[in-house]
Amino acid sequence: MTAEHDRLRAAREHRVPWHKWGPYLSERQWGTVREDYSENGDAWNYFSHDQARSRAYRWGEDGIAGISDNKQRLCFALALWNGRDPILKERLFGLTNEEGNHGEDVKECYFYLDSTPTHSYMKYLYKYPQAAYPYLDLIETNRSRGRQALEYELLDTGIFDENRYFDVFVEYAKRTPDDMLIEITVHNRGPDPADLHLLPTLWFRNRWSANSGIERPLLRKLGPVAGRDVIAATDRRLGKLYLYCQTGGELLFTENETNNQRLFGKPNEGTYVKDGINDYIVHGDGGAVNPAQRGTKAAAHYHLSLPPGESRSVRLRLTDSAPDRDSIKKTPPFSTAFEADMQKRRAEADAFYAILTPPFLSADQALVMRQALAGMLWTKQFYFYDVDKWLDERGANPFSPSRKAAPRNDQWHHMYNADIISVPDKWEYPWYAAWDLAFHVLALTQVDEDFGMQQLNLMLRERYLHPNG
Repeated sequence: MTAEHDRLRAAREHRVPWHKWGPYLSERQWGTVREDYSENGDAWNYFSHDQARSRAYRWGEDGIAGISDNKQRLCFALALWNGRDPILKERLFGLTNEEGNHGEDVKECYFYLDSTPTHSYMKYLYKYPQAAYPYLDLIETNRSRGRQALEYELLDTGIFDENRYFDVFVEYAKRTPDDMLIEITVHNRGPDPADLHLLPTLWFRNRWSANSGIERPLLRKLGPVAGRDVIAATDRRLGKLYLYCQTGGELLFTENETNNQRLFGKPNEGTYVKDGINDYIVHGDGGAVNPAQRGTKAAAHYHLSLPPGESRSVRLRLTDSAPDRDSIKKTPPFSTAFEADMQKRRAEADAFYAILTPPFLSADQALVMRQALAGMLWTKQFYFYDVDKWLDERGANPFSPSRKAAPRNDQWHHMYNADIISVPDKWEYPWYAAWDLAFHVLALTQVDEDFGMQQLNLMLRERYLHPNG
């Protein structure tokens, strides 16, 4: 037995909630059926990628290399800007069903490199071009191709020529279930110096706008504490957490609220809105972020200047340990213990997979197996959907005599889901289709029997509750 097996057993026996935090954040919430309140069921156009930076979601959140708690109250993910893109890179981009010659398709280069089943250690790689991201080229070229033609991929645009891109590695290591070490390492792979704006972002899912009984949570700046900036996160249900940020960054705050003025030409309810940090960084709008340094969305802004072939690391720590706790006073957030704990979790991940890997596999085959399983563990997603409420909100309650026709879900009014589910792909397939879980269960039970059985139960629940099951 390894340390990871011990954590799995502690979680199974409900002694230690090691699964509380994980990669449960979707990579695309825009264009999904949960967010669709259109009359004709056109989810793609009702909530587009262009709107996503400015419009608060109703049922979930998305981000790059992101994590959340298992009820997705608080989220953490990357935002990036190369100084040339028209927007911050806050979420993965892809084509809608109408834009792609083979249907919807993510157009990004990213890799799930490693994960243990309790997510005590995780590693992710995102490749970010140094030139302006070719949004329009990808849309227009793919749209012009027929179904018999090959897809026009990001590599085909020439955006990565001469290695003019950044490798952005993200590593997570849990010291405890509520103490997450985060290390982001950026490599300039190109032949010339290049600048990157790195914005690790913390925000609350907007649960309060559609539910008047939910108290608005709060992010606010503390400190500096021992020379480091701290963002305090307070939520009545989640409790208090603190994001310790390595020195050299600027803390920016706004609200996770829809920018009605930009999207619909209507006045905003408040001064600060979801795309405030985007407007501050990309457009230099100093009034877009809150000078009081409080809100429901915040980022630490690091402007990195990297010579060719060089790298730079930024460390953060998301923890329930308050600045006045002895554990923080005696061991500062980024002391030598940070690297020791990170390395310890890497070694424990090695030990776990060493036991799991069949002895007849070559070293290369073992790595393929490990990354394949890591991909399955990374593609967990918090899936929240109360279909009865969704139908009622759009005036399509099946039990109402004056109901409107709904484009979908009439027979699913019984369904309520707020679980961590396994999906094939958190971008292209970010919706609940439990029959696919049957293909996941065999592999998942080899690494985390309890999670695999939970997914089996979800599949059976859908099968026997659906009217046509």
